[in-house]
Amino acid sequence: MPIEIFHLPDAGEGLTEAEILRWLVEPGDSVSVNQMVVEIETAKATVELPIPWAGVVSEIHEEIGAIVPVGAQVISIETPAQPQREPVLVGYGVKEGDSLTRRTRKASNTESTANSNRVTAKPLVRKLAKDQGIDLSTLVGTGLNGEVTREDVQAAIGGEAVPPSVSHDHAGERIPVRGVQRLMAEAMVASAFTAPHVTEWVEVDMSRTLEVVERMRTRSSERITPFVLVSAALIRAAQKYPRINSSWIDTKDGADVLIHPNIHLGFAADTPKGLLVPVVRNANADNPMALSASITTQMDKARDGSASPADLTGGTITVTNVGVFGVDGGTPIITPGQAAILAMGRIINKPWVVNDSIVIRPIMQLTFSFDHRIIDGALGSRALASVASYLSDPALDELLLKD
Repeated sequence: MPIEIFHLPDAGEGLTEAEILRWLVEPGDSVSVNQMVVEIETAKATVELPIPWAGVVSEIHEEIGAIVPVGAQVISIETPAQPQREPVLVGYGVKEGDSLTRRTRKASNTESTANSNRVTAKPLVRKLAKDQGIDLSTLVGTGLNGEVTREDVQAAIGGEAVPPSVSHDHAGERIPVRGVQRLMAEAMVASAFTAPHVTEWVEVDMSRTLEVVERMRTRSSERITPFVLVSAALIRAAQKYPRINSSWIDTKDGADVLIHPNIHLGFAADTPKGLLVPVVRNANADNPMALSASITTQMDKARDGSASPADLTGGTITVTNVGVFGVDGGTPIITPGQAAILAMGRIINKPWVVNDSIVIRPIMQLTFSFDHRIIDGALGSRALASVASYLSDPALDELLLKD
């Protein structure tokens, strides 16, 4: 019987390597076409890989925890005949008519065998349940094919959102830097030492923005926050000053500045896997209700581990909220390949001068970092002032609140 060797594919966006998180099969197991056999963590996301052949697992080439380059041998399958199809790349799905049934794998010594019907849940959902003392086998999954979701676990806890945590670190612990965290570290170093950063900041009276947010909440079941209007303000600034939505590109003939035709808004998200930057593609500021829904969707996917590499790449400008941690402001590092990033601080009551009188107003600091090769001080200042102006008196309510 022929042996087919499965090589680690590029899971998307030109990634070069991945870490083996867990094997879903063992030598001697029978597998079917498109059955998931291994879970990997790339620099962008956690994904499961399907096998393109039916047969029996003859050998597993890489151990859990191994960092494997794209193209490396990971598993061998003994097949009864020549394969009838080409390997499926992650993100392209299966061909029409193919089975989506996933065989329950043998229980390992690290997983409970009390429930013969193995609960389906993503690793980060399992971690959340474990941290909160929730037995997944007692939950009814509302996800695809009965998968237990983050929302199911939160409902079992009592409906309260659980703040993500990077890890439960302990003094003296030595933690390997892998996957998302390693890429983030490399990217931040590269950004800091290749793009000449300039940072400017301004304080804004958020009274009017908070009024608009309250009106939006009366019209939506979504959790509306000031962050959505800050995002809308940045999008509007990028529409007015397109150069802040651009990239510096080195070529053999010199450098070019690419002005992106669309605004793909990245936003920093604190997740159990560390800092991720989900992306809202073709972001539109004209309807903050829809923008809020898109941000929530991408945020949830990043936090529950379901975000694909495509969900976490391709941003053209970024916004981050350090205020949720009780911080007034900071000097954010530009996302590599972009020209600018906006940070919003906490909203705090401060004395403010209004019509020559001192009053107490909710004040927020905005910080804008930009690549000085692309954006000079005048343009950066105008863009930041545009954001601040919008937030001090958001656009017409008819436009903001339209369906």
